[in-house]
Amino acid sequence: MPGVQGQRNHGGQLYKGPVKVQHLPDVRGFSEAKLQKHNLFTTERFFLDVYCLRPGQAQTPHAHAGSDKVYVALEGRPTVELDGESRELREGDAVLCPAGSSHGVRNVGPGDARVLVLMTPPPERT
Repeated sequence: MPGVQGQRNHGGQLYKGPVKVQHLPDVRGFSEAKLQKHNLFTTERFFLDVYCLRPGQAQTPHAHAGSDKVYVALEGRPTVELDGESRELREGDAVLCPAGSSHGVRNVGPGDARVLVLMTPPPERT
């Protein structure tokens, strides 16, 4: 790729340096104790993670007043809860959880699940 070390213009935002590539099939790592969050990218404007859930693991429903979140099923059949409604996802399905909505994800099984998670802006660190 010519110019990989050069400058690129993405929608008016100038980035410098090498392209950071993450190969999603390689991003995995499960724990029997609880779901695992693997960060791919974080800026002041967004984060992108892969959540790895064993059967029975969940992210407790919660809300972010000023941030939207998107869940994308990469593997397995995760269930997203949005404002009290649950929906099982198939691989490739995406769900938008608007700012202020109660949302979470769980894996009822029987196999492992991986979910791509985008949030913008990221929550403020306390």
